[in-house]
Amino acid sequence: MFNYIVNKKIELKLPNKFDAKELYQLIDGSREHLGRWLPWVKSTDNAEMMSTFIMALQEQYVSNHGFKAIIMYNGSLAGIIGHNSVEWDRRCATIGYWLGEPFQGKGIMTMALQAFIEYAFNTMKLNKIEITVAEENFKSKALPKKFGFKEEGLIRDAEWLNDKYVNHIIYGILKDEWNRQ
Repeated sequence: MFNYIVNKKIELKLPNKFDAKELYQLIDGSREHLGRWLPWVKSTDNAEMMSTFIMALQEQYVSNHGFKAIIMYNGSLAGIIGHNSVEWDRRCATIGYWLGEPFQGKGIMTMALQAFIEYAFNTMKLNKIEITVAEENFKSKALPKKFGFKEEGLIRDAEWLNDKYVNHIIYGILKDEWNRQ
C-alpha cells in the first residue's frame, strides 16, 4: 500500500474503507467551496458513496492505472491528490487535487503536489505530468505555474459546471524540466 510522509504535518496515503465517513464529512462541510469547481460535489450525499469511491480508488491502484491519495494534515483528512489517469505508453499522468475549505492557505497542497510530482518522476519513472484546471480557478492554476509547468492549451467548453460550460487550461511539465529546477 502507498504511504508517503511529506513532513511532520503532512502524509499522503491510499484511502481505505475507514476513511469514508471522514471524507464525506469533509466534502459536506466544504460543499459550497468545493462545488464551485468540482461537479461531483452536488451528487455526493452520503458516506456510503464514499465507500464505493474508495473501493474504485483501490482498484485503480491495484490495476496500475495510477492512484489517488488522501492528504492527511496533523492527523486529519484534508483533501485528495491523485492521478485522474496514467498513460503508460506515453509515460504520462494527469494529476488532480482538492482541499477542504478549513485547510486552505496553509501550503498543504503545495507540499503534497511537490511530493506527488517527485514520486511520479522518480519512482513511477514517468516522463510527463499534466494538470488540467478550470480557466477561472485561479488558486488551482497557481500551483502548476509555481512549479514551472508550461501552459499547453485551452479546451473550450470542457465541462458543464454549475449550469454553464467552463474552459479548461492544460499545463504540462517534462521530467527533464523538473530536474532543472
